[in-house]
Amino acid sequence: MACTPVTMVRRGLLGWISRMAVLLVLVCCAVSVLYMLACTPKGDEEQALGLPRANGPTGKEGYQAVLQEREEQHRNYVSSLKRQIAQLKDELQARSEQLRTGQEQASEAAGLHPGPGPAPQAQADLLAFLRAQVSKAEVQSGVKLATEYAAVPFESFTLQKVYQLETGLTRHPEEKPVRKDKRDELVEAIESALESLNSPGESAPNQRPYTASDFIEGIYRTERDKGTLYELTFKGDHKHEFKRLVLFRPFGPIMKVKKEKLNMASTLINIIVPLAKRVDKFRQFMQNFREMCIQQDGRIHLTVVYFGKEEMNEVKGILENTSKAANFRNFTFIQLNGEFSRGKGLDVGARFWKGSNVLLFFCDVDIYFTSEFLNTCRLNTQPGKKVFYPVLFSQYNPGIIYGHHDAVPPLEQQLVIKKETGFWRDFGFGMTCQYRSDFINIGGFDLDIKGWGGEDVHLYRKYLHSNLIVVRTPVRGLFHLWHEKRCMDELTPEQYKMCMQSKAMNEASHGQLGMLVFRHEIEAHLRKQKQKTSSKKT
Repeated sequence: MACTPVTMVRRGLLGWISRMAVLLVLVCCAVSVLYMLACTPKGDEEQALGLPRANGPTGKEGYQAVLQEREEQHRNYVSSLKRQIAQLKDELQARSEQLRTGQEQASEAAGLHPGPGPAPQAQADLLAFLRAQVSKAEVQSGVKLATEYAAVPFESFTLQKVYQLETGLTRHPEEKPVRKDKRDELVEAIESALESLNSPGESAPNQRPYTASDFIEGIYRTERDKGTLYELTFKGDHKHEFKRLVLFRPFGPIMKVKKEKLNMASTLINIIVPLAKRVDKFRQFMQNFREMCIQQDGRIHLTVVYFGKEEMNEVKGILENTSKAANFRNFTFIQLNGEFSRGKGLDVGARFWKGSNVLLFFCDVDIYFTSEFLNTCRLNTQPGKKVFYPVLFSQYNPGIIYGHHDAVPPLEQQLVIKKETGFWRDFGFGMTCQYRSDFINIGGFDLDIKGWGGEDVHLYRKYLHSNLIVVRTPVRGLFHLWHEKRCMDELTPEQYKMCMQSKAMNEASHGQLGMLVFRHEIEAHLRKQKQKTSSKKT
C-alpha cells in the first residue's frame, strides 16, 4: 500500500516526539544524579549512601544516629551564618558613620551648615505625632466621660487677669498671672492669634490690622497627656461680630486648628426663670434684667414659670410694669400648680417655646449677670456640638464681709471677684446655656426629682455621657447673690446634705469664719492686752 504525504508526515512527527521524550528522560536522570551528588555531605561512601557504619549500630538505631549528626551539622551551619550577618551589620554601620562624617565635612568645606534639626523623616514623624495629639484631644468633638469629676474645666483670661478654679490657700480666683511661664504662655497664644489674623494669606487687602486691644477674652484648658487648648475671641469688623481662633499646643509648637467668623446679631437668648413667691428677689432680678437685657443687649426673651398662685399677681405686676416702662414685649408667663420643682419649671419653659431653635439660659432669681456674659453664653454654645456650663462667682454674706464697716455698700460695689468677697461655685451646675434642640435630644430634666438640688447634676452628667463638648469655665460676669438658705425637712438625706454644704460655703471665707469661731479667744486676748497696758501705766 502506497504511503501518502500525510501519512509520512504523521510518522515523522511521531518519531520526533518519541526521540524527544527519550532525550527528556535522560536529561532528568542526569539532573537528579547531579543534584544528589551536590546535596550529599562530604564523607566516606557509607555516609554518602546514608547507611550506617560497618562497625556502628545497625537498623533503626543507625538511622537515628545519622539524623542526629546531620542535625548538629545544620545547627553549626546556621550559627556560622548568624556570625557572618552580625559582622556584615557592624561593617555597614561603620561605613554609614564614615559616609555621614564625610558628608558633614564636605558641607562645611563648601560653606553649608545644616541645622541641628532632625532628618526629614523624623520631622514628618514628629508632625504626624503632633497632629495625632490634636485628634485625640477634645477639640473637634466631645469625649464620653464616666462621671462629672472626669471633666477638665476651662479657665478664662483677659489681657490683665486670669480667672481660675484651683485657687488653693495662696492663689486668688481672679489675679494677674504672677508666674512667668503662665504669663508667657498666654501672651504667646494671643500673639500667635494676632499673627494669624494679620497674615496676608488670611486677611482681605484692605483689612485693618488687629491688635491686642481687640482681644476680648479667652478660655483655655490643659489635658496633661495631650496639650493645651485655647479659644480666643476678638472684636469683629462690625457690631455683634467676633473673630475666634482655636489654637492647640501639643506640648510643643502651637498649632492653629481653625479660624471662625461669628455673627451673633440675630442670636436670641431665651432666659428661663422658675419661681415660687420671692417677690423681693424677683423685683431685684428685673432691675438687673432691664439694664442688661433690654437696654444694653436687646436680643432676649424672658420666660417665667411660676408655681402656685400665692403672690403671683405681684410677680405679674412687676413684669407688666417693666413691659410698659421699657416697651418690652418679649416675655412669657407660665403658671403651674403643685409644689415648686426647679427641674420641672425649666423643662416646661424650654418645651413651651414654639419658634425656631433658640439658645436657652437656665437662670435663677438670685442671679446677677452682665451683658458681656450674654455674649459669652452665645460664643460658647453651638447646636449639636457644644453646651456651656459657666462657673459663677458666689457672693459671701455681706453682713459678715462688711460687718466692720459703717454700712454695707451698694450691690454693684459688692460684686468684685476677690478671695474675701466670694468663691467660684464649682460644685453648682444650675446656670447653663444650651440650644433647645440639644436639651430636647438629651432628654431634658429628670422630672421625678422634687424640691431643691440634684436635677442640674443629672442633666450635666447626661451631657458628659454624650459626644457634645461641655465648656466648663469661670466667668467674670455671672454672680450668685447671697441669701439666707433654708434646708427643709421634706428633702431626702442626700438633698439635705447638699443643701447644708451649700449653706456653709455661702457664709464667708475660711479666714472670716475662723474669726467668728474664735471670737471669744480673740476677745479674751484683747482684754489681757488691755490689762497689761493698764498695769504698766500704774
